[in-house]
Amino acid sequence: MQIKLFDSELKVMDVLWKNGDTTAKNVAERLKEQVGWSKTTTYTLIKRCIEKGAIERIEPNFVCHALVTIEQAREFETTELINKMFDGAADQLVASLLGGKKLSSEEIERLKRLVDHLE
Repeated sequence: MQIKLFDSELKVMDVLWKNGDTTAKNVAERLKEQVGWSKTTTYTLIKRCIEKGAIERIEPNFVCHALVTIEQAREFETTELINKMFDGAADQLVASLLGGKKLSSEEIERLKRLVDHLE
């Protein structure tokens, strides 16, 4: 599923990804604590996510159910970043990420296993 979610919408989705299905009221309470949003702001963002097909509203009690997984959102955002900043070349993204960082032996081994698994 390819849905562009903006940062504010991702905050709403993150509540659902971490807590599972929950009421819109609960989402609003959590985001008030986390980022200081009013209930109206959160409800507006939930409505946008519903319109985009990222959230399903279940009655009674306006329960929100995520239709997009965190993995799908990560894949979309990563693909968008690779296309936008690296002309579609994933290896250039990896080189950029690793260029300024000193990796531990354990991290290097994990990366090698990942590359071996992809071949």
